[in-house]
Amino acid sequence: SPWLRAAAMAAGAPPPLQPSPLPVFSEEGFGDKFLRKTRENPLVPLGCLCTVGVLTYGLISFKRGNTRRSQLMMRARILAQGFTFAALLGGMVVTAVKSRK
Repeated sequence: SPWLRAAAMAAGAPPPLQPSPLPVFSEEGFGDKFLRKTRENPLVPLGCLCTVGVLTYGLISFKRGNTRRSQLMMRARILAQGFTFAALLGGMVVTAVKSRK
């Protein structure tokens, strides 16, 4: 309708004919990405380190024949993995909430 076109023209300058340039992102290496992700959610790498540490100690105990300690460490490994998973999910929820704002 002519009234809408006239109102749109009176509202301001027309949009530019050429599209605006796309933002340029720098290549992020593995180390840079790892550090950024660690800063964003430091509990995940901590949980991974705990899991690996408990698993290693459990395997050493198993090799030495200390089956009681080995079983205890395997149960502790499950707890450490659960903590890591919860930290990962928590970080994803926080990131999703931040992106909505």
